[in-house]
Amino acid sequence: MDKALLIKNICGLLLDDKKNDCVDFANENYPFMDNLTQKRQYSKYQMCKIFLRDGFVDRYSGDKLLFPGLIKILTIEFPDIFKYQKNWKRSEIHIIYWDLFPTIDHYIPVTRHGEDNENNWVTTSMIGNSAKASWTTEELGWKLFEKGKLKDWDGLVYYFLELTNKNPDYEKDNYVNQWKRALLKAIDQMKQEKNNE
Repeated sequence: MDKALLIKNICGLLLDDKKNDCVDFANENYPFMDNLTQKRQYSKYQMCKIFLRDGFVDRYSGDKLLFPGLIKILTIEFPDIFKYQKNWKRSEIHIIYWDLFPTIDHYIPVTRHGEDNENNWVTTSMIGNSAKASWTTEELGWKLFEKGKLKDWDGLVYYFLELTNKNPDYEKDNYVNQWKRALLKAIDQMKQEKNNE
């Protein structure tokens, strides 16, 4: 039912001095949902698994995303262009970190009683995650795009691996090193699961 019409019904009941009926109607049709506060943090390995599963596609926009370690390599090579700021201050960080940097979002927000597990995790951009916040896709008028296929788009993982193999100095950067180890572990896990099918 249209939410505005729910309120219209409540107002009608209130005009008829049926306050108890208002309470019952509101609790049944438009209840208060407590906002659970729960810290959510994913390991880079868990994130890589989801990014690979979703084919580096933003599930809310359908846009292609990039592997995070590759974006950091661009910052290492071109610091005056692909600027990075550790607190992600919008005025000091290149928009690539918001547009193309993948992250995980809870499709059904945890604050709305969504599960905190892989079945409820989807890949999105940082800007998509920020815009969605604790809203549902229905409330935003968004749709969930299909998972991408790695054979069509791999987030430039291949380039990341080739660049780090060609220039081992990249791995002296702790951030790049952590993402590479997580990626290789996730790829191995994915291969093992395919072999077990």
